[in-house]
Amino acid sequence: MPNYPFKPIKAYDNTDFLNSPDGRLLRILSEYQEPLARFRELDLKDTIVVFGSARILSHEEAEAALEKARAEDGDIAKAERDLDMSKYYEAARSLSFKLTEWSKSLPEEYGRRFVICSGGGPGIMEAANRGASEAKGLNIGLNISLPFEQNENPHITRELAFEFHYFFMRKFWFTYLAKAMIVMPGGFGTLDEFMEVVTLVQTLKIKKPLPIVLFGKEFWSKVLQFQPLIDAGTISPTDTDLFFQTDSVDEAYEFIVGKLLDQGLEVTEPAL
Repeated sequence: MPNYPFKPIKAYDNTDFLNSPDGRLLRILSEYQEPLARFRELDLKDTIVVFGSARILSHEEAEAALEKARAEDGDIAKAERDLDMSKYYEAARSLSFKLTEWSKSLPEEYGRRFVICSGGGPGIMEAANRGASEAKGLNIGLNISLPFEQNENPHITRELAFEFHYFFMRKFWFTYLAKAMIVMPGGFGTLDEFMEVVTLVQTLKIKKPLPIVLFGKEFWSKVLQFQPLIDAGTISPTDTDLFFQTDSVDEAYEFIVGKLLDQGLEVTEPAL
């Protein structure tokens, strides 16, 4: 037999090809099919998604930072602001805990329902995963590779920790399984997710019922002004009914649970 000097690489082992522009379609499909396989394996039916800033600290972290700033002549104004904003971390943590306890109380024949899902990073995302973990429930982290801020938090269920490259595939998984969404105070990313989902609901590209909570009236009333859009005729007055605004964990919980129970617990294929 001739002794060939090399053995050809199989296409699926050819990392140069897989990481090239020609392999982009396969990379995109992988970010669809691999999460789908994990969700099916764990019999995970649907989710409650929590969005919010990666920069908001827990109450204990914010208190410690303020003490340090006072002791070391640091930026006390920033530390005091961070301590005030930490109320949203604790609200996301508490709400995720309550929703997880509720979902775990549902009859077993309905499978794993309404699992808390976050963007997988620090801040509000960590708070959501932490609250669900403290309720001893499964929770999902849809992380994404970024040059800063986006490090996987330690509270995500290991089998449900994901790392995405493509924002649009990450957004697909946020939306496809979601039966409710909670939007906590955040920055560009949070605004992007909220406005995209509201637009999809408004235009009926999302046909399934999707209750949306905009949490933090004080914050959002400064950031988002909807009345000028209504006055200008660029949105309808009823468009603000697409989301529910509150400052209360209990109100948010009752709104979401009430809407989910009104829809019924039978699993239907999402209509996107």
